[in-house]
Amino acid sequence: MSKSLAALQVALEGAADAGARTHLLDVRELDLPMYNPEDDEPVGAPPAMVDLCYAADGLLWSSPMYQGTISGCVKNALDWLHVLSGREPPYLHDKVIGLISVAGGTQGLQVINTMEFSVRALRGWAVPYVVPVASAERVFDRDGQIQDRAVEFQLRTLGAEVVRVGQRFATDDSIQREAACKDAAQRVATAAAAADAQGRTFAGESPE
Repeated sequence: MSKSLAALQVALEGAADAGARTHLLDVRELDLPMYNPEDDEPVGAPPAMVDLCYAADGLLWSSPMYQGTISGCVKNALDWLHVLSGREPPYLHDKVIGLISVAGGTQGLQVINTMEFSVRALRGWAVPYVVPVASAERVFDRDGQIQDRAVEFQLRTLGAEVVRVGQRFATDDSIQREAACKDAAQRVATAAAAADAQGRTFAGESPE
């Protein structure tokens, strides 16, 4: 099972626990054609995916790291969101987005940074708390089940945080976006500290 997909599922569980209705989009199952900016009227899977993203109050993006950046499938899916340019409001305007990367090594933040640039280009808001999952072979087993409880906690926290900030953005037109993001940063810093404490606890447990 794809480890980036497994990480996304855990984050979605966190969002569901926070009260969200969730929908999982697996880019492999969507079988998206390559985005062509000259195609003004795309048909099939791309419009369906685009409409789901546009209708959502919040999004969670998860990508593996390939050659130091996001996967080609994920990049193509993000390119398809360009067709939202003609909507009002356009693109992913004021949508809250949580970012996850999954890497075999320790350089997952490169993927996070790339996705954050895309969030800005699409006029969304990236939650300050991000989850770069390193050493994925250790974190997930062959069936995609998460083995690291500290990472599980971080992913669930991210899902819940997207819901919390997304609800505020959706229900209060006068909200100060910058203030909301600063508040989110403070909350997730506390969560990160708790996750680190959990990691130390789990690391010290003896097997039965």
